[in-house]
Amino acid sequence: MDNLVKVVGWAMNTRMTEQLGIDAFLQAVGRERPSAGLIVHTDRGSQYTSRRYQSTLAAHGAILSMSRLGDPYDNAVMESFYKTLKRERMPETRKFTNEKEARNAVFEYIEMFYNTKRMHSALGYMSPVEYEKQHS
Repeated sequence: MDNLVKVVGWAMNTRMTEQLGIDAFLQAVGRERPSAGLIVHTDRGSQYTSRRYQSTLAAHGAILSMSRLGDPYDNAVMESFYKTLKRERMPETRKFTNEKEARNAVFEYIEMFYNTKRMHSALGYMSPVEYEKQHS
């Protein structure tokens, strides 16, 4: 499934830490149960270059792939997702009163809309869940 754009692991916090990356990775592994050799692509943030993050990936048989220095196109799929999330769920006029409200909004968008209902042109105008069902 080369074109699959399903979000399988995500985490939120007020700060970008190595634990946040680990939590998102572990959620994805728990859901998808990938075989050894999974390639995890990230940018060069310190949370991804940390020994602890890299050890967590290695313990699950995953291989870390990082963006090349100064090459923003390596992360194009994720950057596109962030842009879509902001445009469709977080308009500039939307202000959250607390972290829980923000987390709920992101959860609803990813888990109840983006993966299950939102049509993706890269998937023949099917949702990621529909695409998986037809191609598994």
